[in-house]
Amino acid sequence: MLQAIGLTSTPRRDRPPAVDDLTFEAPPGAVTALVGAPGSGKTTALRLLLELDPGRGLAYFRGRTLRRIAQPAREIGVVLGDVPGHPSRTVRGQLRMLAAGTGVPVARADEVISAVGLTGLEGRRIGTLPRGADRRLALAAALLGTPHTLILDDPGAGLSPGEQARLHELLRAHAEAGGTVLYTTRDPKDAARNADRVVTLDAGRLVAAQGVGDFARTRLRPRVAVRTPHAARLAAAVAQEARAARRPVEVVTEDGTLLLVYGGDCAQVGDTAFRHGVPVHRLVEETGDTGPVPARPEEAGEEGAYGGPGTAAGPDRAARARRPIRSPLRPLRYELRRISGVPSTGLVAAAVLAVSAVLAVLLGRGGGTPLPAVLAAWPDLLPLPPAALGAGLLGALAFGEEYRYPALAAGRGAVPRRLALLLAKLAVAAALALLLGALVAAVDLAALRLLYGAELISVPDNWAAMSASWLALAVGCAWAGVLGAGVFRAAAAGVAAVLFVPVALVPLLGQVMSGPAVRSVAGLPARLGEFAGPRWAPSLDRWFEGVLVVVAQPAGVALALTLTVLLCAYLLTGVRRQARW
Repeated sequence: MLQAIGLTSTPRRDRPPAVDDLTFEAPPGAVTALVGAPGSGKTTALRLLLELDPGRGLAYFRGRTLRRIAQPAREIGVVLGDVPGHPSRTVRGQLRMLAAGTGVPVARADEVISAVGLTGLEGRRIGTLPRGADRRLALAAALLGTPHTLILDDPGAGLSPGEQARLHELLRAHAEAGGTVLYTTRDPKDAARNADRVVTLDAGRLVAAQGVGDFARTRLRPRVAVRTPHAARLAAAVAQEARAARRPVEVVTEDGTLLLVYGGDCAQVGDTAFRHGVPVHRLVEETGDTGPVPARPEEAGEEGAYGGPGTAAGPDRAARARRPIRSPLRPLRYELRRISGVPSTGLVAAAVLAVSAVLAVLLGRGGGTPLPAVLAAWPDLLPLPPAALGAGLLGALAFGEEYRYPALAAGRGAVPRRLALLLAKLAVAAALALLLGALVAAVDLAALRLLYGAELISVPDNWAAMSASWLALAVGCAWAGVLGAGVFRAAAAGVAAVLFVPVALVPLLGQVMSGPAVRSVAGLPARLGEFAGPRWAPSLDRWFEGVLVVVAQPAGVALALTLTVLLCAYLLTGVRRQARW
């Protein structure tokens, strides 16, 4: 049972609220349609149900508010607009990634693919799906968690009549299995054909909540549609003959050439046109919409059941609190599937390896560049080596793609700012940075030895300290990209955070640190060894000195400061601006 009590949206400026004190229910085992003209508040009502928009009122899902549902995707399946997926991701890859976020087995993805009729399109990329298939993919994503309640905003938009029929068959099967289905439509005839209960909205207010039989009787009437270039002449003739025969007839002219006749049939209208010599281009009987007519008091809905305005759910209710998202339930698995499901990861890595190899060969040709700079492919004209830039770009895409193609929440732009998701992205970004840094060093060394000979390119004795500083730089840039994109909600901001370190902060710190030093940290490893006692191994001195050398550099200090500031900003914005479900 879905119950909406006193839903009222927050008005903007001096305009009335889009939804005003809306109360209705959608029972289990039935399909409920929310009907209204464009602008009547249907979509806003759904967003208020899901707490995506600010407002007042309550929504109960089987007796629980949304904030009390531990795993919303297991209880409520939502389709608002198109499926929010990266166009380069495949159908199966998208659903498997969402399965990790929902916490369901991967095999569930193949089950919903078959259920919604996407068999044969599993390997197609989302951006190349045929018309209507993206709507079925959105429905498949909603069904992943086997929810009890389905909430869909105009699910038949863009579908052919055959696809709409299959969609409503699927919704009917879900209702017959005991589930609750609520969907919006602007077509009253669609609601009369496919729904069990119909809730009618007009200007954000409830007009009627009826069974489908009462809705068809009060809202829909049979009529004759006539298309003729002489609509006014035929309308006068039909009205004149109806008055002479004392038949109740209502004649409405639309668009200058369309005539709608209520109270007659095709034979009567056709005979009248023939007698008056009026050419007819189209003559058909159909069911017409009479507009939102208020129902009788006993059909007006459930306001009396919940007390209506003035009760605890009325306008005096405090504005509803924002509830942080509880997904993804398996963040590390989600992030691995997310980053491996798009070609950008492999393309960035391949470009970094190719550019680094070329630069290393060019730098090693002159023989005057130090070997660490040659292996890192880091000429003086670049602020960062290609590997660090690539790691930072991959880190920036980790959050940038979340905001551009949000997949974890029903409303676009709402990305969960959960610590578990951040840790998963940082861990995956660090692993990619380490792998990319190691591959670049290995490929550059192999290219140098191949072209210039192994005897000229020897591995230095301090390779361990060099490797540690090199990998630390790559990981730091990757983390800066992740945090920058997470704070400012764009991949470009993450890349800017990576470039900010060498372009702006390092020169500033270089000037500060180049001044005369009054005190020095020399001898710190020995003092730590005395403090730790026998537990301090002598081999740790060498590693600790290497760490101090890296950290004492302006680049290391600048990177550490940047990461600290970005992490604090991310945590502060996550607390102050909690994401919505």
